[in-house]
Amino acid sequence: MASSYTILLAGGRVYDGTGNPWQKIDVAIQKDAIAAVGHIDPASASTVIDCNNLAVCPGFIDMHSHSDIMIFREPEASSKVMQGVTTEVIGQDGISVAPIRDERKREWRKHLSGLTGDIDTEWSWNTFDEYLSALENSGTTTNIISLVPHGSIRLWVMGMENRKATGKEIAEMQRLLEESLDAGAAGMSTGLVYPPCPYADVAELISLSSVLRARGKFFVAHMRSEDAEFLKATDEMIAVARSSGAPVHISHLKVSGKPRFGRSPELLEKIDGARRDGLELTFDQYPYTAGSTMLFALLPQWLQEGGSDAMTGRLKDAGIRKRIFDEMASRMSSGGVDMTDILISSVGSERNRHLEGKDLAGLSGAMGRELIDAICDLLVEEELNVSMIMFVADEGDIREILRHPAGTVCTDGLLGGKPHPRVYGTFPRILGKYCREEKVLPLQEALRRMTSAAAQRLGLKNRGLVKVGMKADIVVFNPETVIDNATYENPRQFPTGIEHVIINGNHVVEKGKQVGKGSGMVLRV
Repeated sequence: MASSYTILLAGGRVYDGTGNPWQKIDVAIQKDAIAAVGHIDPASASTVIDCNNLAVCPGFIDMHSHSDIMIFREPEASSKVMQGVTTEVIGQDGISVAPIRDERKREWRKHLSGLTGDIDTEWSWNTFDEYLSALENSGTTTNIISLVPHGSIRLWVMGMENRKATGKEIAEMQRLLEESLDAGAAGMSTGLVYPPCPYADVAELISLSSVLRARGKFFVAHMRSEDAEFLKATDEMIAVARSSGAPVHISHLKVSGKPRFGRSPELLEKIDGARRDGLELTFDQYPYTAGSTMLFALLPQWLQEGGSDAMTGRLKDAGIRKRIFDEMASRMSSGGVDMTDILISSVGSERNRHLEGKDLAGLSGAMGRELIDAICDLLVEEELNVSMIMFVADEGDIREILRHPAGTVCTDGLLGGKPHPRVYGTFPRILGKYCREEKVLPLQEALRRMTSAAAQRLGLKNRGLVKVGMKADIVVFNPETVIDNATYENPRQFPTGIEHVIINGNHVVEKGKQVGKGSGMVLRV
């Protein structure tokens, strides 16, 4: 007889994504959707995958990705699909590549290079809609859903000016936001440590979030502080939620700096208090004690006023370097961060590739210069395209935050050079280290946060659950062996135990090897 199904996942322990315990049942796929769940005749399928003793669950959703530009060079997205990620959320931290005016492209491209990478791809777009169309033509393997960046909207309207927006400028930003939401943005992100986003006051954030509330979308924020003023920064997010009515989602929730280790319960209590008041606060998290971002984020924010060319000019000025060093040293001291806590993770050119993996003390020694001269000279030489890894968090706080039910999961990984291991290992690390080995939370609860909770926050109606009619984004893994293998010394290592990955009904990973690509979609919501 003719086959009714294209793929049958037979005899697995099915975690449906709701947080319920597993069931030993079969899952049948027809083309790009889940067609049946239950006890199904193997003869009814063209391809049968034996899932005995394996876990079957919805595809993982990476709530904070920086694939915005690299997806054009690496559409196969191997670092993501090999750990079970089927959907990535881009446009994060308020600074991404659209919308963008033609006259701003050169400088903004330079400004973002340490975050997104600077690859040989033409920025052929201006509007957010045009950018999504370019992504649709990229042949992406993962599904891509994008936020519209607050900083990009502000840059369009105000440039890199450090001042309060006028009423007319707020109205123009609201118009651009509405246009981007209509094109399919899931919400708006901001990065309140990444200019021009910090130049906005809370009134501006509330005005823009009110547009999000009217359109049923949500506000995503890298807060103004994750260290000394982390509670005050959380209060600002609560104020935005209270005044605008929009859902607020905090990026990569953490408490940074040795003086604050162990204070995550205070942070979580603020979130719980807001939720008891009826405010919709959620967050995402990566399970590592180090963060990663552009190297120049270590320097004072005033350095970036006026754009990347102005910043490069200041970096060359010997007189200004003394002020930069004093402020940087003060910030590192108050944050409890040492020179050995910060590693160079990527540089743009081959001539400085030998510096990747060195801490700041090693950077100074390798370049034969005082620390501030080494940092400034490297940024100038690389035209700002330098990334870093910074050890800032406490393992106990990671576990405490991981237990909270309002959380989801992200990689927040920069993809160039010698990247943070979270690019390759985030999801298997939670499943192996924190669920199986340390029993921080039950497996079915971790899977809920990786799947249906993320889909719900994003407004995805047909992903995140193993249920008839849902799109066939599915991961099959071995719960007894799944683990991350990526390390800070050797980060480009795929995990163990992710056996099969199916994206929109296409077999992308088979028996732990990538066999497919180009099966993803741009999800306009």
